Amino acid sequence: MISYEKFGLKEVINASGRMTILGVSKVSEKVLAAQRFGGEHFFEMSDLMVQTGKYLADLLKTEDAQIMSSASAGIAQSVAAVIGEGSLYHVYHPYTDRIDKREIILPKGHNVDYGTPVEVMVEQGGGKVVEAGYANMCSPEHLEMMITPASAAILYIKSHHTVQKSMLSVEEAATVAKKYRLPLIVDAAAEEDLFKYTQAGADLVIYSGAKAMEGPSAGLVIGKKEYVEWVRLQSKGIGRSMKIGKDNILGFTQAVADYLTKGNEAGELMKQRLTPFITAVNQIDGLEAKIVQDGAGRDIYRASVKAAGPKPAKTIITELKEENPAIYTREYQANNGIIEFDIRSVDEQELTKIVQRLQEIMK
Repeated sequence: MISYEKFGLKEVINASGRMTILGVSKVSEKVLAAQRFGGEHFFEMSDLMVQTGKYLADLLKTEDAQIMSSASAGIAQSVAAVIGEGSLYHVYHPYTDRIDKREIILPKGHNVDYGTPVEVMVEQGGGKVVEAGYANMCSPEHLEMMITPASAAILYIKSHHTVQKSMLSVEEAATVAKKYRLPLIVDAAAEEDLFKYTQAGADLVIYSGAKAMEGPSAGLVIGKKEYVEWVRLQSKGIGRSMKIGKDNILGFTQAVADYLTKGNEAGELMKQRLTPFITAVNQIDGLEAKIVQDGAGRDIYRASVKAAGPKPAKTIITELKEENPAIYTREYQANNGIIEFDIRSVDEQELTKIVQRLQEIMK
């Protein structure tokens, strides 16, 4: 019998969002059933990848799709794909000196650490990062001035981790890419719209399977058929160390189908669930709470709690994690004295536990 106690683990209340360090998200009974079917049967794996890719491409109204082990694997293999352009020699010798078109151009404010630096995944794919613009600004002209005969692709990171202000749009990046006949790769790992970026002109779009779609550990690359086929070819090269199991392939495919049917919790419902939580927190001395929208403009609302007393936010965050259950929050603004609570994976009973823990900490 599996339990927290069997392995000496603490229970976790995940108020930080769909975060890799906590296992990202929970999966549904239908997804678990699909995983079980995969685990209990054999398949011709190459055919399974092609057929599930075709099924997902039809659902997502794109030319082709390839399931990955993660969005990070999607970055590395997409970079390798556009560098190798379908060459079998490159697949077996991904870092060969025979190929000198390896520059991957991305806005400087997009070269972030999301758990690992973006440039680590680019380099794993054999690419060389070339930053365009500045940390707080990147225009289409900034992208253009960095293009050389060694340019292999443009990479755009759509994420709350990146700089949001004064950045060119995906559509503008696509215009530059088409002008110079370069593929545009968009990493949209945690994004909720599975159609927007291919429609905006991206050639390859990468999603995380376990974030917005609440699937098992997986990633997805969709887009132009030729480019996706080059990505699929990487399973014989660098993708071998990033392979995904048959159970997660089928579980993820089910998760996408379910996601397109039911979607995610709407922002208005989040605000309704947050309202009594905000009221309760505002009754605790030393804390001031309000509802805020996601910084990247998604339809996600969170509780923003300011540490207004003698106990600093970083100390409160640490103490929330120390007991059992451990309570994890969003820590990005801790240096500003603010703690954010993402309730997408938190039920009403857990919200009550969070309030009780905050009351104990602030006494």
